Amino acid sequence: MNLLILAANGQIARIVEDRILNEEDFADVHLTLGLRGSERLDALKGNPRVTLAEVDLENRAAVEKSMKDQEMVFVDTVDHDQDNAKTRNVIAAMKSNHVDRVIFANVAGIYDEVPGAFGRWNKEMVGKGLPTAAGSDRLLRESGLTYTTLRLCWLTDRDEIRYSTTTSKEPFEGVSGSRKSVADLVLRIVKDPDLGAKESLGIADPTTQGADRPVY
Repeated sequence: MNLLILAANGQIARIVEDRILNEEDFADVHLTLGLRGSERLDALKGNPRVTLAEVDLENRAAVEKSMKDQEMVFVDTVDHDQDNAKTRNVIAAMKSNHVDRVIFANVAGIYDEVPGAFGRWNKEMVGKGLPTAAGSDRLLRESGLTYTTLRLCWLTDRDEIRYSTTTSKEPFEGVSGSRKSVADLVLRIVKDPDLGAKESLGIADPTTQGADRPVY
């Protein structure tokens, strides 16, 4: 499989990349890593399964070039552009290159689906970023592509991989979760592209449910 990771120096992306390059289950995956300042990933330059690409997500031509011959895309950044240029560019490049499967990071709260005191606090904290994040999700839903939106909670650097997921029609469960957990879900989708297809998945550690603030 050819997997394109955009915003490839993100913390979750780096965990995904490390596991793909070091776990036998992913031995047939070739990575194209697109990011601004691609020299930041020069440590991977000599790996025969890695191609580095200079990609600004707001530059449609650069996104288009990186999309050639890809089979799946993971975008490790939330699109807060007022015009959702990042999402629009990814969708356009995927369609012109006949790429169908995309995983796109987003935030919890875009459907007002986070309940209780934490939901109210989350809305205050994310606030002005919610309309643009919701716009990104809407564009993916309307794109005709096989997308998965990942609605992320407040993230930690803990080592444990422990999470549950909720659909777009369910209340969000939990308040915090580890980046390693998000990376694990991404990798499960890489192995099984039908997982979460055409759905928005909320992800968090269910043991944090009921807290009114992030649990670090």
